[in-house]
This record gives sequence, C-alpha cells and structure tokens, in this order.
Amino acid sequence: MAGPPDWDAIVGSPGPLGATWIEEESAFNFALYSRYASTVTLLLYSPQDFATPVFQLNFDPLQNKSGPIWHCRIPLAATNNATYYGYMVHGPSAPDPGERFDREKVLLDPYAMGVLFPPNFSRSAASRPGSNAGRAPLGVLPAEATPDAAPFDWGDDRRPHHTSDLIIYEMHVKGFTAGGNSGVSAEKRGTFAGVIEKIPYLQELGVTAVELMPIHQYDPLERNYWGYMTLNFFSPHQSYSINSEPIEAFNEFRSMVKALHSAGIEVILDVVYNHTTELNERGPNYSYRGTANSAYYLLEKDMRTYRDDAGTGNVLRCAHPYVRKLVVDSLRFWVKEMHVDGFRFDLASIFTRGSDGSILEDPPVMAEISNDPYLDSVRLVAEAWDMTSYQLGRAFPGTSWLQWNGKFRDDIRSVVKSDPGKIADLIRRLYGSDDLFPDALLDAYHPYQSVNFITAHDGFCLYDLVSYNNKHNEANGHNNRDGTDANISWNCGWEGDQNVPPQVLELRKRQVKNFCCLLLLANGTPMFVAGDEFMNTQGGNNNPYNQDNETSWLDWDLLTRNQDIFRFFKKMIAFRKAHPSLSRSGFWRADVTWYGVQGQADLGFNSHALAFCLRGASQQDEDIYVMINTYWQDLVFTVQEGQAAEWRRIVDTGLPSPQDFPEPDQVAPLQDLNYPVEARSIVVLSRS
Repeated sequence: MAGPPDWDAIVGSPGPLGATWIEEESAFNFALYSRYASTVTLLLYSPQDFATPVFQLNFDPLQNKSGPIWHCRIPLAATNNATYYGYMVHGPSAPDPGERFDREKVLLDPYAMGVLFPPNFSRSAASRPGSNAGRAPLGVLPAEATPDAAPFDWGDDRRPHHTSDLIIYEMHVKGFTAGGNSGVSAEKRGTFAGVIEKIPYLQELGVTAVELMPIHQYDPLERNYWGYMTLNFFSPHQSYSINSEPIEAFNEFRSMVKALHSAGIEVILDVVYNHTTELNERGPNYSYRGTANSAYYLLEKDMRTYRDDAGTGNVLRCAHPYVRKLVVDSLRFWVKEMHVDGFRFDLASIFTRGSDGSILEDPPVMAEISNDPYLDSVRLVAEAWDMTSYQLGRAFPGTSWLQWNGKFRDDIRSVVKSDPGKIADLIRRLYGSDDLFPDALLDAYHPYQSVNFITAHDGFCLYDLVSYNNKHNEANGHNNRDGTDANISWNCGWEGDQNVPPQVLELRKRQVKNFCCLLLLANGTPMFVAGDEFMNTQGGNNNPYNQDNETSWLDWDLLTRNQDIFRFFKKMIAFRKAHPSLSRSGFWRADVTWYGVQGQADLGFNSHALAFCLRGASQQDEDIYVMINTYWQDLVFTVQEGQAAEWRRIVDTGLPSPQDFPEPDQVAPLQDLNYPVEARSIVVLSRS
C-alpha cells in the first residue's frame, strides 16, 4: 500500500531559502522570498549559454507559494545538466508598496551559494529598463549535485581563542600580497592562498587575529577596491581565489582559515550588512531590489527614494524579519561552513534602525545575532555609528559586543600631536575607556570590549599620520573632496615624503613608536592596520577605496628599509603578551597610580606629561612604570615608587634602534630615580 504523498517532493519546500540539493531525492529545492510578486519564473542555464535557459518553470502561486515564499522541487534529471540559475520576478509597479519589479530582469538569488559573472556581465544593463539576459550574475547550483564533489577536509581544525593576548591585525586580502615584492608566489599574489604563504610573517610579528576587510562577493564592475559594496552575502569574492571557478573560491578560503587556525590566529570578517551594491533608485537591479525592494531597503516616505544613512545610496531594512533572517543565516553559514571566528560589523548603527528609520532601544536583529547558538561563541565587533547616528559605548545595544573605539583613536592622536588639555583623556583611554564601557551593577561592561585603534583602512595609515597635515586624495577622482578633513595629524614639520630631512624622518619614527607604545600599553583590545609595523605609506591618501594599485598594496620593500620599526612593533607586541596585567577583563582599579613629572599627575590645560605605575601582583605579573612626555622639550621625570635598582628600562622611544628596546641581556637596573625623558618620547620600566 502506497504511503501518503510527499508534498515537498512535488511542489518544493519553503525552507531553507536558496537552492538546496536533496540527496535522497536527487533533486534541487528552490525557495525565494518575494511577498508582493505576482509571478516568479525559475531559469536554469548550462555552462555553454548564459542567455537562453535550458529549463524554465513558471511558479503556480496556488501550489508553489507558502506565505511570502515561492518554492519548487526540480529533479536533477529534468535540469538538462544545468549549472547556474536565476529568477524573473514580476508584480505591481505602483509606488505605494515601494516595489521595483521588472519582468525582463534576470535576478540573482539573495541566498545563492556562489555567483557566476558571464563574459558579457554588465552593470549598466542591470541599471536600465529592459532585458539583461546573458549579462546578469547567476547563482551556482549546489556543488553536491556533481559526481566529483567532495566535502572540504577540515581535519582537526579548532578555533583559537585569545584573551589578554588578543591583538587584531586589519588587512585587505589582495593588498596584503598583491605587490611584486611581497615574497608570495606570483600566481598567489592577492589571493587567499597568498595569505597562507605570509603566515610565518604574521607569526613573527606576533598578531593573534586577522580582521579581513570585506571578502563577500561584490560587483567586479563597481570601482570599490575595499569591497564595501556587497552583492552576495554567502560567497567569497572570486578574484581573491587563484581559480576562477566559484566553488574553488570556497575551498581556497577554507584552506586559508584552516592554516591560520593551525598557526593560532583567529579569523574575523569585516561584514557589510548595512547596504548593498544596488545603490539608490538609479542603481542596478541585480537581486534584492527586483525581488522584494520594500522589505530589503529602508525607503523614504514617498516610497520611491532610498534612505542613505550609510552614505552609499541605500541602507538595509534590518528591522524586517526576512532581512534579519538573511543576516543571521549568512553569519551562521560563515561560522558553520567556513569556520570563521568572528565578525566586525560595518556601520553597525544601521542595525538599530526601525522600519521608519528611527533608533530602536532594543533592535531585534541584535538580539537574534547574540542569541543564536552558532553565534554566541564568536567575536562580535561593532562599528557603532553611521552617517547620522553615533552610538559608541553603553548606548549601543549588546553588552557582550566589542566596539571600535573612535574616541581612543582621536584622543591618542591628539595627545601624540601635543594638543593641550588632553592628559585627562589620555588617562581615561589607557585605563580602558570606563566612560564608554562602565562596569555598572546592572549592565557590567569590560575594558576588552573597547577595540583600541589609532589607524584603520579608513583614514591615514600610521606613517601618513606623522607625515601629512592634509589629505591628498586627488587620484580618487573627486577633486580631493572625499575622505575626512579631521585627521588630527602632524607632519613633523615637513609635508609629504619627498626630500625629507633626516631629522624629520627621525622624529617621525619616534612618533610612530610612541603611537605603538600607547596602543599596546592601554587596557582593551588593540588593533592596527597592516603595514603600520614597517611604516607603509599611501602617499597621503586617506580614502583610497578605489585604488586597486600600488597606492593601497603594501610596499614590502619598506619592511627591509624600516626594519628598526618592525623590530620595535614585534618587541612591543611580545611585551604586551608577556604582561597580562596590561590587558585585563576588568579595569586596573587600585593597581594603578597616576603621576606627573615630579609628583601627582598634572591634568591642567598646558600639561603634556603623564606617568603611571601599574602593579601586577594581582595578575601574577611584574610591575610596570610608564613615563610619557608629549611636550616639545625634554623633561626629567622622577620615578615615584621603589628604589632605582629595582627598575629596569625596557623601552625608550627617544633612543635609536636597538637601544630603544634593548635585548634582555642588555637591560640594566636604573642608577637614579631621576630619568631624563626626551621631547616627544615614552619610557617603560619594569620590576619583578
């Protein structure tokens, strides 16, 4: 006697979204969210013809729709050996629902696991009315359907997790190895495989996490080298892979993650769930716009134009349940299938916006991310602002989230630049920014939630910060109007990098070492951008988002030229990792005492000096004494605790290399508690 009919096998299942291979049925399940569509057509394509489908199915809304989900089940035998797929979606065009259906557009599935760009791929064809057949990005059918498909061998891969020794290194996958002097095999430059070849360098430097600038698939025709214009949230960007086949990009990325894990290095992805590459109402209709425009995007009251709190033409409607689902499903995929260790959320304040654009006190997407069982053990890092909202600190929802600390960046830049009235701010930033992350009884925050940084991809790199008073962004094509003017930089008396007098270069190196010291001595989680450790330069360009060239690629020749700075960074990183007293889960509290040049700390407007003693007994660590002189003249500090012979000088940024950070066998006890600290210098002492 035959059993009851299997409805899913006949008409498909509404979940999971996307294209799924059903092994036991030897069939594909397709599911697409589009509440207001009136017709949906599935198109399957062969590798030989990207314009004419080899299979086409018009969904029957009475059979193939459940709620807002269109779905179907297609046996492999019926696909005519298809490899790629897309949709055509049509519905009402009236402005009230805010939809932008176009019955002639071939659309990419928002849940596609892999994207094909045909040879005639065209952004302009997607941006104007009419058909884009043969020129549209297509989804890749699941690889499990092919006979030679095999799961990736993760072996005994285990996720590393760092606490007091967490040091984040922000890097661009391509820019890290694209230069011809990177030491990476020519065919691997600019790829995930190239990163693998540089792992020994990362280990030597001592960083314990890499934060990769966006690696989600973005539009290759959109001039955005940084990758902050996402097209698809489930696929790695193909040009970062040696092999052009979409499935190979997945496996090459996995190989990179596995190799980094084997080296004890965490992998954090910079993700952009706040906007997409579809821009404003004049942008391309690739995927989200043509399937469910009013669901995916925040629209203005006229329902024709897009809100632009991200400064990119559109923002995602993160309060909508299916956008929240898209975000969480994507994050879960990268954790479960790709083994990443965390995420840094670009312009994360967009997550807090309701469907009317207002700020929500308890945004649902934040709760769903924080409570998801696959995500509750990974690092979640927020850039807690957007173009119109600044929510850094306790105002930003999520007490467990780390946050990029923009105030740390600004205050430390001002201090090293010798701006007046900044000593109190310096104390607060070194202490762990308890003004932003207070350990109150009801909502207990921790200093490690502050991601302390002085430089990032956005803005001057470290060498340019001490070499340029003004941005030089002419190459970007915006008449030098792009990029911030608020750089808080100082060129040390000579603008730029041409014919620099030796004394200016010496001062710049000292300032770079000062920045390095303050970053790695502060309580919190330090982060710096790739290349800062050997004074890489971008020629004063503080917004090279479209510079896929030597401007943004690391110049590894500078590593050889500036070995003294690389050595200093490497030793400061090792010093921090050896002293867990610096980076704690809680604030320093009674273990720290703040001093001035001769006695108590001077917090006056004209003060440019600070000292502190951090006692380490509670952490089974040594005591550390730091003297900071940001004044333009030498100052004689008096060490306020202990006897001279108890203290050993570890660092003096006023000295040339290698005396600035001597080897252990060259460290001698102090002869006098009075220590002359040169102008714009930092001295670090320790005692056991």
